[in-house]
Amino acid sequence: MHAQLQTHTAGSRLCFNGIGKTFPGVKALDGIRFTAYPGQVHALMGENGAGKSTLLKILGGAYLPSSGTLQIGEQTLTFKSAADSIASGVAVIHQELHLVPEMSVAENLFLGHLPSRFGVVNRGVLRQQALACLKGLADEIDPEEKLGRLSLGQRQLVEIAKALSRGAHVIAFDEPTSSLSAREIDRLMAIIARLRDEGKVVLYVSHRMEEVFRICDAVTVFKDGRYVRTFDDMSALTHDQLVTCMVGRDIQDIYDYRPREHGEVALKVQGLLGPGLREPVSFEVRKGEILGLFGLVGAGRTELFRLLSGLERATAGDLQLCGNTLQLRSPRDAIAAGVLLCPEDRKKEGIIPLSSVAENINISARGDHCAFGWLLREGWEKGNAAQQIQAMKVKTPSAAQKIMYLSGGNQQKAILGRWLSMPMKVLLLDEPTRGIDIGAKAEIYQIIHHLAAQGIAVIVVSSDLMEVMGICDRILVLCEGALRGEACRAEATESNLLQLALPRGPAN
Repeated sequence: MHAQLQTHTAGSRLCFNGIGKTFPGVKALDGIRFTAYPGQVHALMGENGAGKSTLLKILGGAYLPSSGTLQIGEQTLTFKSAADSIASGVAVIHQELHLVPEMSVAENLFLGHLPSRFGVVNRGVLRQQALACLKGLADEIDPEEKLGRLSLGQRQLVEIAKALSRGAHVIAFDEPTSSLSAREIDRLMAIIARLRDEGKVVLYVSHRMEEVFRICDAVTVFKDGRYVRTFDDMSALTHDQLVTCMVGRDIQDIYDYRPREHGEVALKVQGLLGPGLREPVSFEVRKGEILGLFGLVGAGRTELFRLLSGLERATAGDLQLCGNTLQLRSPRDAIAAGVLLCPEDRKKEGIIPLSSVAENINISARGDHCAFGWLLREGWEKGNAAQQIQAMKVKTPSAAQKIMYLSGGNQQKAILGRWLSMPMKVLLLDEPTRGIDIGAKAEIYQIIHHLAAQGIAVIVVSSDLMEVMGICDRILVLCEGALRGEACRAEATESNLLQLALPRGPAN
C-alpha cells in the first residue's frame, strides 16, 4: 500500500450506501455498499454484467438509483443529472469519450462556458486557459488543434484535463486502456498515480488484472449486481484469489483442461520463412491437439499466423495439411482448405461492426448454401445463425443485433461460430481472450477444448503465459523471429518458458 494511504482523509471519501438499480425485468444492482478513500486508486472488478458500469453511470448522473444514496464527505447526495454530478466534483471518464471531434481542443475543454466578450468568444483568453489546463498533463497538445485529429490516448488526456478544470476530486475511469497503445497506457498510469498523490478519489474499472495489480491500492469485486468483497491490501492479494472471488471457482476450473488422444498430423510446417521471421520455422500439430505459441512482443507469433493463414506470402518452406501439400496465395486458399484464423484485433479484422450478429456468423459459409450460386437461402441464414448463437452461447438480444454492441467476449464467440459454419481442420487463435472478462474467458476455453475433442487441430497465440500453460497440450516458444524451443504440458513452467522467450543478447 502506498505511503500516502496510511491515513485517509474522511472529508472527501466516497461512500455507496445500499445502491440499487432495477430495469424492466432486470436487477442490475442490489444494495451496493463500500467506501473509496482520497489518495487511493480503487478498482472495481467483476464479469460482464456484474454492475460496474451501471454503478459508474449512477455516479455520473446518467442513471437515477432505484434505491440507496451516495455520500461524498459528509454530504448525502442523489444525482438527478450529469450536471448534478459535475457540480459535486465528480468526473466519469467513459470508454466512449464525451467530446466533440470537429471542435478544437480548447473548445472541448470549456464547452458550455467559453470565455466571451460582448457575446463573442475571446480566442486569446480561451487559448491561455486551455494551455493552463493542459500544462503538466498534455503539454504537446495544441489547444487549437481539432480534437478528431488526436490519438485516442491524447483525447483521453483532454477529457481528464476537462474534469480537473471543473474541480473534480472524484474521478472514475471505465475501461480506460481498452484501445490504447503500450506507451499511452504507461502515460495514463503515471497520470492516475499523480491524481492519487494529489489526494483524489480514483475509481478504476478494468478487466485487466495486470493493470489492477500495477496501479490500484484496493479492489472491490461485484458479481451479478451484488457486492462480494473489498480487498484493501493489494500486496497480500494474489491473481488466483482475485479470480476465484470474481467467478466463484478455482483458477484451474476456469482453464478446464481436458486430456484427450491426439490423432495423425494435421498441419506440418517445414522451413517456413517470410516477413517477421528471422530463421526457418518447422513444427507440426496433430488432430485434437491444442498447441500454444508463446513469446514476447516482436517475437514473430502474429507474423507466423499471417503466413499460415495466407495473409502474407512465404518466401521459403513447405506446408502440408493432412499429408497434402498446401499452397497459400491468399486467405481464400487457407479458408477453402479449412485453415481458419481468428485475428488478434477482432474489431478491425474479425467483425463487420455495422452488420448484424447473423450476418457476421453467416458471411463466410453462405456461398456454399446459395441457390443457383447467388440466391440467399433465408431458411439456412436464420437456422445457421440461431444454431451457432446457441452453440457458442452468444449473449445477444437477437440475431439481428449489430455486433458492434456486443461485448468483446460475445464478438469473439460469434467469430468462432462463423468458422464452425464451415469445414474446419486447423483453427488459428491469435490472442483469443484479449480484452475479455474472466467469465467469458472460461466459456472460450470450453469451446477450444470442445473443438479439440472433435479432432480439430488448434493453435493458440497468447501473451498470457498462465493461459498458455492452462489450456495447451504443448507449447512452442518464439523469440525475435525464431523458434527457440518447446515444452510439453507436464514440463512447462513459468521459469523455463520465460527463459526461452527472453532475448539472449550479444555473446561475450
